[in-house]
Amino acid sequence: MSPTPDQTYPDTFGIAPDIYNNRKRILAVLCLSLVLIVVAVSSLNVAIPTIQQALDASPTQIQWIIDSYALVFAGFLLPAGAIGDRFGRKGALLTGLAIFGTCALAASFAKSPGQLIAARSFMGIGAALVMPATLSIIQNSFPPHERAKAVATWAGLAGAGGAIGPLLSGLMLKFFGWSSVFFINIPLVILLGVLAMVFVPTSRDPEGHPLDPIGSLLSVIALVALVFGIIEGPEWGWASAGVIGSIVVAGVAGVAFVAYENRIEYPTLDPKLFKLRGFGMGSLAITTIFFAMFGMFFLSVQYLQYVHGYSPLESGVRSLPSAFVLISVSPRSPLITARFGIRRTLRTGFVLAALGLVGMATLDVDSSYLHFMFSLIVMAAGIALVMPPSTSSIISSLPLSKSGVGSAVNDVTREVGGAVGIAVMGSILNTLYRSHIDLSALVSQVPPENRARFLMAEEGIGPAAGVAKGLTESAKSMPPEIGTQLAGLAGKVTAASKDAFVSGASVAFGTAAVIISIVGVFASFRIPDELGEQTAEVGDHPGPEDGLNSNQAIGSLDDSSPTS
Repeated sequence: MSPTPDQTYPDTFGIAPDIYNNRKRILAVLCLSLVLIVVAVSSLNVAIPTIQQALDASPTQIQWIIDSYALVFAGFLLPAGAIGDRFGRKGALLTGLAIFGTCALAASFAKSPGQLIAARSFMGIGAALVMPATLSIIQNSFPPHERAKAVATWAGLAGAGGAIGPLLSGLMLKFFGWSSVFFINIPLVILLGVLAMVFVPTSRDPEGHPLDPIGSLLSVIALVALVFGIIEGPEWGWASAGVIGSIVVAGVAGVAFVAYENRIEYPTLDPKLFKLRGFGMGSLAITTIFFAMFGMFFLSVQYLQYVHGYSPLESGVRSLPSAFVLISVSPRSPLITARFGIRRTLRTGFVLAALGLVGMATLDVDSSYLHFMFSLIVMAAGIALVMPPSTSSIISSLPLSKSGVGSAVNDVTREVGGAVGIAVMGSILNTLYRSHIDLSALVSQVPPENRARFLMAEEGIGPAAGVAKGLTESAKSMPPEIGTQLAGLAGKVTAASKDAFVSGASVAFGTAAVIISIVGVFASFRIPDELGEQTAEVGDHPGPEDGLNSNQAIGSLDDSSPTS
């Protein structure tokens, strides 16, 4: 009988000494790699006006530029986690960084919205290889008594990356063009690649189970079709054949995925895992909180720039309090959870996040920055309380040999939640913006040849800002009478677009507050109050320290009824 890890390395809690002694450096490199790819989700938010003008992108194209990365990222996470388990997680990390950096370079040279969307999509493949590798390597590098704090640090930086992105982009846009937002990734990728080769260990599933290409393909089709329908709803109409068809395709692919995964011996994701309340409710909590967080970042940065007129850098700086809260509160979440239990911690976190969204929903054109900042801080505190215990609940449900897939599921919930949050809240905003704004009474003041361009202001606040800017520039070269008329017209377009944006954003924020309140109550009552309860309540399902492979673990669920 071969010795267990603890018997092999008793002085370092079952971890090889060179890994144990470097575990803090490993954590630093992996967390920085995580921040790099999370920043890429939110960094474009402050660059939206600049990119919109430079590439003449429509609101829907802008939403696809934002969402294409997150969508492909989410779609490839499950197969990427399985690839890391099968062939080695360090190799997956380095390959992902290389793909990410190469495609970021291509994005910086994009000449059209289509080229940028394509480059962002391929960046998502690289990110999908990186993210599950970071968490699974952390799982294998820290002893059990330190793992919760390491995971909490990872989770906090995952959230903080969403807030740091706008600041970094704003800083680059102050001195360089929009392409610098992508180009800045190149030196960072090179640095992290070198550090990863030096410090990061590798690990893999010793069983070497085969991959699941059919299941992976079905999951990608379901995700892509779902988010595609949500994004195109305002553009095509919610009752259009294209939107309804994409939702139907998503539903069919999702059902087929579940049916197929239940039949094969080595699934990418066994649906029976969701019978584990820690796994299922943790996944639901993470999905919902990232839905709200990335939707909030997407709308709030536009609010700061378009409604209050802040520059990209000023908007990034004003979003920074959320990063400070996430970085400071998340590492303390394990202590809070240990004292009050997972359920109370989640309940408190969801309540705070919902209150923050309600604060955002009450913003108007004349609201002060203090109103915005207070709402942001309250929401960030809630997010920081929800993420670490939810993440720990997911990954502690699987043995370490399957940490890549467990990490990938955890990451899928984040990216699906973020992509759907941007899509849903962005679609609510776009739909209500177009229903609130009406410039028909002003169009008679515009020369006939410019009226089509003028009415583009009804598509979104970005095009409206471009129309107002064009009118203001034209006014400078006109005789005083006409110039005054054009300047007044620009002011009316700006005022109407701001009112329409705030009306739509208010409903979007309010909708998100209702969703996370309902889901938060459900998840916080259903999730086990301690991590150890998750294995005891499903019969013989092994914990993360047991030496069984995931199929042995999952197989024990077959005769278990769902927990109550």
